[in-house]
Amino acid sequence: MESSVAVTDREEVKPKNHYTGKVIKIALAGAVLDIGVGQPAAIHISQLIPPTDEPIKRVEDVLQVGQDVDVWVKKVKDGRIELTMIKPLDLEWRDIKKGMTIKGKVVRLEKFGAFVEIGAERPGLVHISEMAHGYVKQPSDVVNEGDEIEAQVLDFNRRKKQIKLSMKALLPEPVKVEEPTRAVEAMIPREKPSVPRRPRKAPRRKNEEGMSESVELLANMQEPAQAEAEPTAMEIAIREAMERAKTKKKLQEDKSRKSKSVNQEQEDLLTRTLEHKARTS
Repeated sequence: MESSVAVTDREEVKPKNHYTGKVIKIALAGAVLDIGVGQPAAIHISQLIPPTDEPIKRVEDVLQVGQDVDVWVKKVKDGRIELTMIKPLDLEWRDIKKGMTIKGKVVRLEKFGAFVEIGAERPGLVHISEMAHGYVKQPSDVVNEGDEIEAQVLDFNRRKKQIKLSMKALLPEPVKVEEPTRAVEAMIPREKPSVPRRPRKAPRRKNEEGMSESVELLANMQEPAQAEAEPTAMEIAIREAMERAKTKKKLQEDKSRKSKSVNQEQEDLLTRTLEHKARTS
């Protein structure tokens, strides 16, 4: 990480420390600067930043004696301090670990995710599927360019210069509401459907036929007979034919009985007439 250090004597000089140095000497291969640590420091021509896109041919094209320059410590070896004008990476490849949490700034949005500047050689990518636990239609629904975010390193590939990040990994997982299993449902008591009770008749004494109260109660509790099924047209026709036959038979029987009754009356009348004649002669 970048560390801006105050210029004091006898301070500990470490790589990536930031200083404002003064150019005290210019050479063919570089320059010597005073960074205020009690000893001079050197900067190589390859560590200079050119004012234009043209390559640096001479140190004088960039630095002048007495000029103040922002520099960083590139290396400290055998008491020699090497400087650079190129800002060092806050996060070197060797410092990146899976699962580590980093902070960064969203620098670009794409349909598939957001690129985040984390101080490494390349920005990290938060894929759209790693922005939230739920569905995300587009990255701009979650972040905007310039937003400061926290993310977790999922994976990285130094050869391909790829760093995969996840915002979702640092968010609490949503609570899942599980439906009760059948075993749990079986344990839940259920209300039984209420069945209307038949009103009980007041107990009576034994009737004339000797039926006891218990027999009467049992008779009263019998279920009503099921309603007969509606007769078909054929059954209705047969029933009507049977009724007509019964009616005809009854009429014949009545006629026969009436005829017998008339004959009997005639016979009785004839018998009485003969008897009367016999008495009078």
